[in-house]
Amino acid sequence: LFFFAFVSLAYRKFFAGGVCRSNVQLPGKVVVITGANTGIGKETARELARRGARVYIACRDVLKGESAASEIRADTKNSQVLVRKLDLSDTKSIRAFAEGFLAEEKQLHILINNAGVMMCPYSKTADGFETHLGVNHLGHFLLTHLLLERLKESTPARVVNLSSVAHHIGKIHFHDLQGEKRYSRGFAYCHSKLANMLFTRELAKRLQGTGVTTYAVHPGVVSSELVRHSFLLCLLWRIFSPFVKSAREGAQTSLHCALAEGLEPLSGKYFSDCKRAWVSPRARDNKTAERLWNVSCELLGIQWD
Repeated sequence: LFFFAFVSLAYRKFFAGGVCRSNVQLPGKVVVITGANTGIGKETARELARRGARVYIACRDVLKGESAASEIRADTKNSQVLVRKLDLSDTKSIRAFAEGFLAEEKQLHILINNAGVMMCPYSKTADGFETHLGVNHLGHFLLTHLLLERLKESTPARVVNLSSVAHHIGKIHFHDLQGEKRYSRGFAYCHSKLANMLFTRELAKRLQGTGVTTYAVHPGVVSSELVRHSFLLCLLWRIFSPFVKSAREGAQTSLHCALAEGLEPLSGKYFSDCKRAWVSPRARDNKTAERLWNVSCELLGIQWD
């Protein structure tokens, strides 16, 4: 019994992955984290609050957000954990959040685009975008655009985009971005994670010399609510739970990219387990990245040069 317990613990430690080693403290710093009412985002918010930051939990479910914020405030003794409504499936909500935040805060040092959906049956957002594309990519694209000037005014500042190893399977089908001709909810997620990678790459290129840097993150295979739309994944997560990261372990690479000193030369790069990771050839395609940027601007009705 002791042997099996030891082996289980060893496996658990191995699959837990990297740990953020930074000791950076954040008094006076302002952070926005999308989807921080649960899972990886909540644990990211907890650690940044523990380091003294003023943390905004930007989420759709405000009641859940308030519950998470209350827990984090009690745990960290940091009263500056705030909740604001943000529905990434509705551009009106995104604009309302940004307008309210900009009126409230004169600085923004860290933006973590953490929220996401996975394996959703075919559906569209309030603006008519396929849900994975609309929430995971376009919603965060618009949010970053609206908050970018504040980030530039607060340099050094960082944007962390949660992607996934699933980007390796993704492809940008410009002729069918909304999945109206052919749809697979598994592939739709992968395509959106590739979009996150390409956005990070193009954003880094456009932000050179501004003092704002950006990073893409694979959090690992994490026990979270993200798999709630797939019975099979929920079952697999239960069966393989000893090999699945906790939310706290899954937050480590986001924290590394938000906090680690000397990361500026690696803007635009992809990280997993708190170190640089291999990027698929499609995610390194500059022409696709630029085209996706332009198409995203057209879909959202914005100009972002």
